[in-house]
Amino acid sequence: MIAKSLMPSLLFVTTRLQPSLAQACAAMLCLALLIPAPRAWAQSAPLVSGLPDFTGLVDAVGPSVVNIRTLEKAKPKAGGANTPDEQMLEFFRRFGIPVPPGAGPRSPRQAPPDEEAQPSGVGSGFVLTADGFIMTNAHVIEGADELLVTLPDQREYKARVIGSDKRTDVAVVKVEALGLSPVKIGDVSRLRVGEWVMAIGSPFGLDNTVTAGIVSAKQRDTGDYLPFIQTDVAINPGNSGGPLINMRGEVVGINSQIYSRSGGFQGISFAIPIDEAVRVSDQLRTIGRVSRGRIGVQFEQVSKEAAESNGLGQVRGALVRGVELNSPAAKAGLEPGDIIVSFDGKAIERSADLRRLVGNTAPGTASRITIFRRGAQRELSITVAEVESDAPRAAAAPPAPAPKTVVVKGLGLGLSNLTEAQKKALAVPGGVVVVSVEGPAARAGLREDDVIVSVANEQIKDLQSFQAFLAKLERNKPLSVLFRRGEWAQYTVIRPEPR
Repeated sequence: MIAKSLMPSLLFVTTRLQPSLAQACAAMLCLALLIPAPRAWAQSAPLVSGLPDFTGLVDAVGPSVVNIRTLEKAKPKAGGANTPDEQMLEFFRRFGIPVPPGAGPRSPRQAPPDEEAQPSGVGSGFVLTADGFIMTNAHVIEGADELLVTLPDQREYKARVIGSDKRTDVAVVKVEALGLSPVKIGDVSRLRVGEWVMAIGSPFGLDNTVTAGIVSAKQRDTGDYLPFIQTDVAINPGNSGGPLINMRGEVVGINSQIYSRSGGFQGISFAIPIDEAVRVSDQLRTIGRVSRGRIGVQFEQVSKEAAESNGLGQVRGALVRGVELNSPAAKAGLEPGDIIVSFDGKAIERSADLRRLVGNTAPGTASRITIFRRGAQRELSITVAEVESDAPRAAAAPPAPAPKTVVVKGLGLGLSNLTEAQKKALAVPGGVVVVSVEGPAARAGLREDDVIVSVANEQIKDLQSFQAFLAKLERNKPLSVLFRRGEWAQYTVIRPEPR
């Protein structure tokens, strides 16, 4: 519209100029009129604005957090005095903070008599139920002869241990009190990396200390059965057992460990996910111990070579290295070299997933297990057993080389057939024993007395089948090998010397 209304005057101006110059001016003016003016850059709303206010969380959760002091019966040290932590005491003196019980030195005249309980440690905990059940870390109460629980209102109670589980570092204690303020349990699955979280505890015995930070990572594999929550919340000795709290005032974890070279906070802290801790605490409160499932396999993370050899599209699952005799795994038909990719329909991305899934399964449960064996997927049925106490197991008899030997020069292997006794001891249907190693085989990590059970996903029965299979292979092509070393199985790749 603007361009059309100005066109008569434009023609009038250009008629007074030279034709070529007039045409150029007209074109430039038209172009300027037709091109819209540049818009201001659009400004999006900031993703984060301001800092959170934690005062409401402290008011809501603070009454549920307790201080736990442990006492042990021990004879006084030579000289009649305890050795203080001088750096800690200097910290308290410099800032005018009262020295926590047990942190300061005793003179020889104050030394307690033999077998009198002495302060030995300090930690934190939080109230689970109004009638006095309290959750903390197992390492907080370990070795204690007496436990003293102090509430935020300074009421103090003697506590008794209901149960403790070292594998998950979770413990439950009980005080004889009513009307306590239990915490709210949060949903760990909703916890996101970068989310604000807060901790309340007793670092160095300083009760009701509040620190805050963000979730740095989830699913950190620092324990056998637990995927830890990593945060940058300041956690120090004495914080152990205290709650990790989200912005809704819900407990999402138990502060348990720190990564430190000095013993103090260095920006990396770990918390036990509260869903795992509650599962453990429920068993401790009902039966006094934790019952875990087991299937009787030794396993490790799947390597790239093992994944390629079994036809997996990606590196995933748990590689079975050994199967216990008469175990659920042996009865189900699992073999060394199998790769377990799912348990009860749940995918196993990392080997640690298998330990957690099996461990959280009730003993006696009939489960389904999916494996990859020599390039083919199979489904097996397995009945989960219960974890037994650690007891020495008889080691499998080492395979002895048979007299007859065949040398495969291109691979640097000397091989012989398995005897029937060796097959029975190793629980394998066939294979060949390595009696000498050099060159490519040595570089691949093979040793004397290893037993090769498959090559390039082809099961090996004896020397004859091994030689027949090698004759069909392309020369100088890398060869994936599954072998047994005692009770363990693993993959390697032999790269032949050029022939």
